[in-house]
Amino acid sequence: MSGGLVALLDDVAAIAKLAAASVDDIGAAAGRAGAKAVGVVVDDTAVTPRYVAGFRPERELPVIWKIAKGSLFNKIVLILPVILLLSQFVPWAMNPLLMLGGLYLSFEGAEKLYEALTGGDHDEAGDAAAVGTPEHEKQMVSGAIRTDFILSAEIMVIALAEVTEQALFVRAVTLVIVALLITLLVYGVVGLIVKMDDIGLKMAQGRLGTTRALGRGLVRGMPVVMSVLSVVGTAAMLWVGGHILVSGLEKFGFGWLAHAIYHDAEAAGHALPFLGGAVTWFVETLGSAMVGLAVGALIVGLLHLLPRKEH
Repeated sequence: MSGGLVALLDDVAAIAKLAAASVDDIGAAAGRAGAKAVGVVVDDTAVTPRYVAGFRPERELPVIWKIAKGSLFNKIVLILPVILLLSQFVPWAMNPLLMLGGLYLSFEGAEKLYEALTGGDHDEAGDAAAVGTPEHEKQMVSGAIRTDFILSAEIMVIALAEVTEQALFVRAVTLVIVALLITLLVYGVVGLIVKMDDIGLKMAQGRLGTTRALGRGLVRGMPVVMSVLSVVGTAAMLWVGGHILVSGLEKFGFGWLAHAIYHDAEAAGHALPFLGGAVTWFVETLGSAMVGLAVGALIVGLLHLLPRKEH
């Protein structure tokens, strides 16, 4: 009897250790997966504020909350089950799926650059949001959630690519954690960015001269912050899209491009040993971004050659 009890306790202890190890695995996997998706997160953060431009201040945070809930629904209810099934039963499909996402990101980045150079960027979302009616609010939220679906799919597939070797349960929990944390991060930052000018106005009306000066600085500085964020978002899309394509080609046996970029990055790092790590990262990132720009520009060019339907 005592022997059976000892054996049972040993089994319980083993299960506890296994559970603890699984928690550690999930935490580490979520960290790796989230880090890989950071480029898309930056773009998501850069894209979303335009959907609340023109709303009354009291409606900005409720609109962001609606978009955040839609984003979480996209990730956990619509995207997560599909990619888990694919990874479980047709894992070979993950790399092509990821590369399709890389093509989309490269196209988006190149198109934003093209619009910036030609002045062809027309922000219909902002125009509609300026009306401020409930119908337009619903329209803007729906548009933002549709845009988020593409970016959320990219985030989840990139995250899944980091944990494909894990058990199904670990994969599922990891992706739920990534979905929750990234949604909280993106829309928390978006909310802060959108309300920063209001915070600045409040501070500009304060009693202390330092507070007033800081408030005026915030109000004047936010347009610059938004412009910088847009540039960073475009660069991140090209970098992440190019990196996905280079890595995907390597998995298909076409590793010469990845090796060439890595070789150039290593050579640049050795040439500047006091900045070796940073230079290596920068050159490798720049190489991926150039691939993304080249592929994206090709897609943009082909689309502009297609005949357009007259309205």
